[in-house]
Amino acid sequence: MITKPTTSQSKIIVALDYPDFSSAKKLVDLLSPDLCKLKIGKELFTSVGPQAVEYVVNKGFDVFLDLKFHDIPSTVAKACQAASRLGVWMMNIHALGGQEMMQAAREALDSSSSRPYLIAVTILTSHNEESLNTIGLTGSVITHVEAMARLALASGLDGVVCSTQECAGLRREMAEDFLLVTPGIRPVQSDLNDQKRVMTPIEAIKHGSDYLVIGRPITAAESPVEILTKINAELNS
Repeated sequence: MITKPTTSQSKIIVALDYPDFSSAKKLVDLLSPDLCKLKIGKELFTSVGPQAVEYVVNKGFDVFLDLKFHDIPSTVAKACQAASRLGVWMMNIHALGGQEMMQAAREALDSSSSRPYLIAVTILTSHNEESLNTIGLTGSVITHVEAMARLALASGLDGVVCSTQECAGLRREMAEDFLLVTPGIRPVQSDLNDQKRVMTPIEAIKHGSDYLVIGRPITAAESPVEILTKINAELNS
């Protein structure tokens, strides 16, 4: 495992899930690196490309590049190398790609001058047991999540993306420095939207989450800075 210095001590990663750069830039320019880290996912990256990452990195933010690479080992390894050159703090691949793919990705980053954290997606928080059954994954969600987390650890990755509901069990089983990054965070009285396995920020931290990915409760708020400041204060207390 590596230990990377961070710009912000905040456990909050704000999801920049916007369709265009101008919308994302408005929020980025409101925020400051001491308040949060920022996540750039498929929508914004497909629309804008590396320009979005470069802008946010140059503003001093730690960037989680959330592209969930899942392909043959050599393709994923090369994609990870390219992503690391953008100066991102963290990136992810999909555990369903298997151990050979995950090991190739990790080995590709070992030669990077500033290696980002590499974590694996387990089961998306939009899934529940019923929806998994429809694609042929039988059994409980947590069984699949724990199996993928063990495979990620064996492959030399730094952590996983999981729901808050799997955090407590994974935290008991995994090493302390194995990162648990949790989407599906909804402050009290927030809409669930398309998330099914959710918790509040404080509940998530108590269950063992290291970083909380929060999108619409902050990005769609009338005052994103106010909401973000409030959540940080709650977590720090």
